[in-house]
Amino acid sequence: VRIQIYTKAVVSTQSTGINLSSISRMGDSNLEEIQRQRMAELQAQQGGGAGANGQNKQMEQQARQMEMKNNMLSAILDQKARARLNTVAQVKPERAQKVEMMLIQMFQRGQVMGKIGEAELIKMLEEISKSDTKTTKVNFDRRRVDLDSDSD
Repeated sequence: VRIQIYTKAVVSTQSTGINLSSISRMGDSNLEEIQRQRMAELQAQQGGGAGANGQNKQMEQQARQMEMKNNMLSAILDQKARARLNTVAQVKPERAQKVEMMLIQMFQRGQVMGKIGEAELIKMLEEISKSDTKTTKVNFDRRRVDLDSDSD
């Protein structure tokens, strides 16, 4: 135990400039206090750490939301349907997000009875693909020129 405290003290002394002989006599509580002070100093040097804390909180919130969404989808879809949705998400993420949102809304409204199978998921994907189809129309605009041979 003494060796571990001593090695921590050496690391702390290099960054804080505290005398090594005074640390070897300190207990664990003092060492923890020094580490906390050093962390506060580092955060103050990096701009108060407010930006980093805000980013961390935002990332944690996003992670929680993703976890909740995945838990709900696990409750809604069976294993094969979940695998198919993951495959679709790799190819067409927008379409997979639409299906996920639709499934979650149906679940929250109580429209889902039991787990949705792969066949039902395929039907939903087909419905979405029908509604998402974009019709392209090509117009040929032929310009007439005085020297055109067709006008003869």
